[in-house]
Amino acid sequence: MDIKQIQDLIRFVSKSGVNEVSIEQENFKITIKTNEAPTYVNASIPAPQPLAAAAAPQPSLPVAAPSAPAAAEAAPVADASNLITVRSPMIGTFYRSSSPDKPLFVNVGDEISTGTVLCIIEAMKLFNEIESEVSGRIVKVLVDNASPVEYDQPLFLVEPK
Repeated sequence: MDIKQIQDLIRFVSKSGVNEVSIEQENFKITIKTNEAPTYVNASIPAPQPLAAAAAPQPSLPVAAPSAPAAAEAAPVADASNLITVRSPMIGTFYRSSSPDKPLFVNVGDEISTGTVLCIIEAMKLFNEIESEVSGRIVKVLVDNASPVEYDQPLFLVEPK
């Protein structure tokens, strides 16, 4: 681990609200502690982060009908009671494909099964494939490509099989 990676880790820890992080490698061990109240985190499940105030404001008044292309995509969302929301398991940058010249992992209308890669979230220079935990059909993509996402932010709406 070089000094740049350590500095990035310190910044991440200070922003994430985690009280302590320990990393051990073959000949290297680092522990970073903050002065905040303890927060206990399972390594496989990131700590919850507060959503940004501007993330997903919900209109309280009726809005005008969307244009034709948006209406076709929004039509299945009308009955949202049976839809499953796929949420971000971490803070990072959301990508719909592995690189700009590659096809998107999933599109609206695609059938998916458990284990299907839906997107990538980049966090601290690591690209994490986000796999589906449900089978069904993608109804809506809720995040723009290359956008920052928060922990637990909705990413996709899936109609289960």
